[in-house]
Amino acid sequence: MTTQQGTITETAVIPILVYEDIEAAHDFLVGTFGFTSGGLHRTEDGTVIHGEVRIGDAAIWLHAVTEEHQMATPRGSAQSHGGLEVIVDDVDAHYERSKAAGAEIDRAPTDQAYGLREYGVRDPENHRWWFSTPLAD
Repeated sequence: MTTQQGTITETAVIPILVYEDIEAAHDFLVGTFGFTSGGLHRTEDGTVIHGEVRIGDAAIWLHAVTEEHQMATPRGSAQSHGGLEVIVDDVDAHYERSKAAGAEIDRAPTDQAYGLREYGVRDPENHRWWFSTPLAD
């Protein structure tokens, strides 16, 4: 594939989630879900303007609520616009970790017809997450 800037040799998709409190979201995702920190970026006055968490080679960017970019958090919304599915080694252990940390669980681990054992959970700003492990064949 060729673009105006040149040839793309690698493909990556980076989800961007919007948060009112990027630092609190970062700490929740690292402490509760077990992501690793990709860092927090601050302005000179210490305001966090960007964050990153990682799972394996995958990054998730944490973006501030902004009118300029017309980006809002789902906090306070009764409806969900979507969510993220994350494959983990042991979904039951991950569920227990999230539950013990006080995360809002939508559904306990359940075997799904599409070949995953999966549970649903929300973060403090109401982003939906599903964590799963493939079922053995």
